[in-house]
Amino acid sequence: MIRGRRVLLTGGAGFIGSRLASRLVDHNQLVIFDSGWRNSPADPDLESHRNLCSIKGDVLDASALAAAAAGCQLVVHLAGIAGVDTVLRLPVETMKVNIIGTYHALEAARQVPGLERFVDFSTSEVFGPYSYKASEGDATSMGAVGEARWTYAVSKLAAEHLAYSYHKAHGVPAVTVRPFNVYGPGQVGEGAIHRFIVQALKGEDLTIHNDGSQIRAWCYVDDMVDGVLAALSRPEAIGHTFNIGNPRSVLTIYQLAREVVRLTGSRSHIVFVPWVQTEVELRIPNVDKAHQLLGFEAQVDLEQGLLRTIEWYQSRLAM
Repeated sequence: MIRGRRVLLTGGAGFIGSRLASRLVDHNQLVIFDSGWRNSPADPDLESHRNLCSIKGDVLDASALAAAAAGCQLVVHLAGIAGVDTVLRLPVETMKVNIIGTYHALEAARQVPGLERFVDFSTSEVFGPYSYKASEGDATSMGAVGEARWTYAVSKLAAEHLAYSYHKAHGVPAVTVRPFNVYGPGQVGEGAIHRFIVQALKGEDLTIHNDGSQIRAWCYVDDMVDGVLAALSRPEAIGHTFNIGNPRSVLTIYQLAREVVRLTGSRSHIVFVPWVQTEVELRIPNVDKAHQLLGFEAQVDLEQGLLRTIEWYQSRLAM
């Protein structure tokens, strides 16, 4: 267990960041540096916790970020622009925040005496449209220039190279994690599970892009946080990249929609809508490296995770 540390979480008010903060806050001093872009309502008591300092700031503001990092032993860099629709709408901002923001975070971390760990959040999108049991050493695939979806993947892969370069050149104890389709209570934005559950609970149509045959491996947020905590605490993690996901929880998007309808008891219909943008057709991780070096293994199966998530959204919609 991580105790007695001062921890900076950039983007710490987001979905994964707030869940991570909830796990750390009782035994550590937390600094959440967040612009408020995608605040997650997962833990309403977090903001008032005595061990938490919340700073509204932008990772493009280097001096503010450096001030927030001062005195921190651990830095988790979650801040970034994500979500397919957002990336398509804001390609320049995506590149700036995800690349320059990571550069600022690494520069801030480099100035901290006694820094123990810097965890950079990347994405499974770096594997391109087809990745079956992709391992960390497999070649990444970006797609053609001009296909807007890959703006996000390119920016995150560049950030990975930055983190590794800072480790090799400056001794920053950097680790990169690549999340694979994380879901759970408190999720905001454009994720399929979040969208399907809300639509089903409201009795609305569940909308699927194209024919719904796209395949995903779904990872419950608590399993993702377990992986991050291991990356923060295990010395053998330094200098490595890790896939974090659940290769056992695999469904097509259509099957996922059917499961959500079944588990919610909804009478919603499933509707297929055209999607002309580039799509990821297959995404299943190989997590052997995370298992071997971090002791990571996903614990929450898909049905259990969906039921927990549905219960959370039901309670929210009933307010």
